Amino acid sequence: MTTDTDTSGWGARHAHDPTVVRGDDGLWYMFSTDAVAGAEHIPAGAHVRTSPDLVTWTYRGTALGGVPRPAAEWSGAAGLWAPEVVRWPTADGTTRWHMYYSASTFGSRTSAIGLATASDLAGPWTDEGIVIATQHERDSFNAIDAAIVFDRAGSPWMIYGSFFGGIHAVELSASTGLRVRDEPGTLIARRPQSVDGAIEGAYVVERDGRYVLFVSYDSLVDTYNVRVGVSDDITGPYLDHQGRELTVSPDADALASGTKILGGLRFPGGTGLIAPGHNSIFHDGDATFMVHHVRFAEAPTQHEAQVRRVHWTASGWPVVSPHPFAGVGTERLAAAEPACGEWDAVRFAPEVSTMIDAERVRLVSDVVTDGEPLVARLVVERGSASDRDETPRGAHDIVTLDAVVFGAWDPVAGRPVLAFSGIDEQGVVWSGSKAVAS
Repeated sequence: MTTDTDTSGWGARHAHDPTVVRGDDGLWYMFSTDAVAGAEHIPAGAHVRTSPDLVTWTYRGTALGGVPRPAAEWSGAAGLWAPEVVRWPTADGTTRWHMYYSASTFGSRTSAIGLATASDLAGPWTDEGIVIATQHERDSFNAIDAAIVFDRAGSPWMIYGSFFGGIHAVELSASTGLRVRDEPGTLIARRPQSVDGAIEGAYVVERDGRYVLFVSYDSLVDTYNVRVGVSDDITGPYLDHQGRELTVSPDADALASGTKILGGLRFPGGTGLIAPGHNSIFHDGDATFMVHHVRFAEAPTQHEAQVRRVHWTASGWPVVSPHPFAGVGTERLAAAEPACGEWDAVRFAPEVSTMIDAERVRLVSDVVTDGEPLVARLVVERGSASDRDETPRGAHDIVTLDAVVFGAWDPVAGRPVLAFSGIDEQGVVWSGSKAVAS
């Protein structure tokens, strides 16, 4: 049984599988998985937090107050997983919220995705029943981890699935929020059994006429990482940066498939972060954000939700800030600075599942900015400063990136710094923070 039951001090800790939406009251609402099992005075149900600024979070209790009876009777679940909350269009213009929740037990395909509705994010929530259910002995796919996306025509789709059978997309009714047809939908991503089919926590957004699939690979315990693929159609095929289809992942591509945009990382003097994953995407005006949970290298049983800015390269690929979002105004420098210079950078090698320590590199660029995001072609020079100055450079030492330079709050330096994220010609993502002079 956990002893951390004083919810007043939780903040974003104990939030797993988070999603964030903005309420009509101006507050941000975070819904997440029951993540403190055994705390007697904390009821089961989707955990709810609010924030005025996406930085300071206050625990508000749980929605639904437990597992709705149909889902509980089907799955035997004691708590709810991965709630997805979305504002639902209505014919009369009234506010309506849909919550798609998952009920299951670890390692089982006997699962259910249910729907609850409310006119206010604070509730009360009314259960509308099961949207889709799977049975371990019968089905090869798994009804968990729902995410909602509206296609170009405005029709709603549910993205869902896990290790068992991969990720599917199924069309929903705009009027009821339930499935249009009694079917599992279209398979859009999966991994081979050589890596235990380790894929879950999918999320799709539509941008500039393309659909972008974010999905978590590997184990939520220690090796979670976020991969992406893009498609012209909501039902795929989804391709990574190198053109590999995410439903066709032979053993040879099991580690490389999917463009890895976020994984475990550590910057000099900073906290080691491991297993970032099960993300959702949301927007504030023109700004795109990712919310995900992450664990700590020094205390891997502890986890929290973090919010990061998402930027888009010139070729339309999403890249993620190396530092968590620290609030409006914290990403602008006092004066414009050149991007050229010494940086600490993480290379998100897809074959590396463990935490990656930043390496010192030199960035060659003519970009000058005070933190305003700028797309750019960047050149990264690897190796120590002395090696870079004295040793002839090989092709493996110089990398060109399709990137974005932007401002971020450096938690070690305690001030805004320039940051970058970008994709090299091999489809590998780099993310860096400009070195702060000591």
